[in-house]
Amino acid sequence: MSESTVQDGIRCTAFNGTSCVASGDLRDVAVKVKAVLDAVPTARVLIFNDLSGDLLDFDFRGTAAEIARRAELMAVPPAPARGPGRPRLGVVAREVTLLPRHWDWLATQPGGASVALRRLVEEARRTSGGKDRVRRSQAAAYKFMVAMAGDAPGFEEATRALFAGNMDRFNALVEPWPADVRDHARALATGAFPA
Repeated sequence: MSESTVQDGIRCTAFNGTSCVASGDLRDVAVKVKAVLDAVPTARVLIFNDLSGDLLDFDFRGTAAEIARRAELMAVPPAPARGPGRPRLGVVAREVTLLPRHWDWLATQPGGASVALRRLVEEARRTSGGKDRVRRSQAAAYKFMVAMAGDAPGFEEATRALFAGNMDRFNALVEPWPADVRDHARALATGAFPA
């Protein structure tokens, strides 16, 4: 569940009750879920984004081909409208609020404020990358666990173990959960524990 998977498409997992229906690219999962809903119209299917743990809202009206096309459109962000002038080069201007002493320091940096800020951001990303991965993994696992196992035995203790980074305790506490829910919670939580 790396960030590169998201660029290829939205990686997700669908559940009908506590049973995993499909896992993979949103397009493939949506088509499989459509087949489940056609066979059992009363099925209660939930689709989770594997990177964030968020529930995905999806419109299943129409044919399988229409569902597949809708999923493809969801996975690709719309291109920004081009206006006159220079190409944007991916640069987005935003407001930054700093104290006067910060602006004074930035003014003395080689390349100016923008170069100095970019350098500081890149350095922070490098040094806190591991912590960021842990935080994202904890958040994704927690959101999934709340939706699928919020009333399961050991839920609160498993949540504490997840945020404490205690993999052995987490695995022991989720063991009695339905197999597909347990396995997916463990998969989402993988990055939350130190190597």
